[in-house]
Amino acid sequence: MADSLLLSGISIVTENEVIKNGYVGVKDGKISAVSTERPKEQYSKEIQGPKDAVLLPGMIDIHIHGGYGADTMDASFSALDAMSSRLPEEGTTSFLATTITQEHGQISQALVNARDWKSAEESSSLGAELIGIHLEGPFVSPKRAGAQPKEWIRPSDLALFKKWQQEAGGLIKIVTLAPEEDQQFELIRYLKDESIIASMGHTDADSALLLEAFEAGASHMTHLYNAMSPFHHREPGVIGTALAHEGYVTELIADGIHSHPLAAKLAFLAKGSSKLILITDSMRAKGLKDGVYEFGGQSVTVKGKTALLPDGTLAGSILKMNEGARHMRAFTNCSWTDIANITSANAAKQLGIFDRKGSITEGKDADLVIVSSECEVLLTVCRGNIAFKSKEADHI
Repeated sequence: MADSLLLSGISIVTENEVIKNGYVGVKDGKISAVSTERPKEQYSKEIQGPKDAVLLPGMIDIHIHGGYGADTMDASFSALDAMSSRLPEEGTTSFLATTITQEHGQISQALVNARDWKSAEESSSLGAELIGIHLEGPFVSPKRAGAQPKEWIRPSDLALFKKWQQEAGGLIKIVTLAPEEDQQFELIRYLKDESIIASMGHTDADSALLLEAFEAGASHMTHLYNAMSPFHHREPGVIGTALAHEGYVTELIADGIHSHPLAAKLAFLAKGSSKLILITDSMRAKGLKDGVYEFGGQSVTVKGKTALLPDGTLAGSILKMNEGARHMRAFTNCSWTDIANITSANAAKQLGIFDRKGSITEGKDADLVIVSSECEVLLTVCRGNIAFKSKEADHI
């Protein structure tokens, strides 16, 4: 059980305001107090935040393939151990392990592994929490495959999805699919009935089809701007529909590579801070040196901040969540409240877990991150446990 903890003298970004020099109490893995005054309760440990530091709700990455040498498709406990233990370094306290289009048996292995690891993790993990699975592919368009291996792409198959969800123990929370590959929106309708998010991605659909898909139950867009039909003033395509339609919640990879800073700003202006979710879409090379790595059975060359297939196609990212937040602050001049929304609250709401995650509120899981004014992660708390403390924060 986590020790009780008091975070003091820090700017706290709550749902409705930023509390200067406030206090947050943590007991039994939950937030026990949020106040402008020191709580009367006793805590076993107190951490005083550095000057100009900000306390945010723990970040939730709903689209992450891997990082730090590990990948969801490795289908091993060690891979998920690595992701869970290292993600707090970037302020992430919860994540959806994300698959990629592969041979069906390999996807099954990854799903079963995540299910079994999740069962074991409940009582033992002190790191980022696996809150589900994002099934990206294989029900996507070969015309917009991106880094999804074309040889395993196929039309939507409801029976196959049901099999996978059973193997996953019900952990699949988001499915990225192309509506043009889903006959009569059979899978989309089923996902809606099961409260699973149908996300439009890797698709060449036009706006009319996307509006129909929304009526059938689609509610989400996978990595805006990437692997989708472009905008034209006479045919808005996926990009235009994502930006203009109020019903679609939209993911964004804010690394300045997958989309230009002005495009990221446009997304923020169009969707506001309530319909935009920052993701990393990162692969195993995150946190490692430049070199050649594997992603979805393909060779990926990582140099600097870019990961590319041999033909030059972007293949995921090596972005960290706190870096995405820093970029959005620079690209848009958005507020800390906006950052809390696009890195945490919106994801929690979309996943239906806002009752326990996504904001600094009494009674919710104590998932918290202290960042500097430049979004450097100083301290991360996962369900009441200190999961990461930077060298710069040694004195606190």
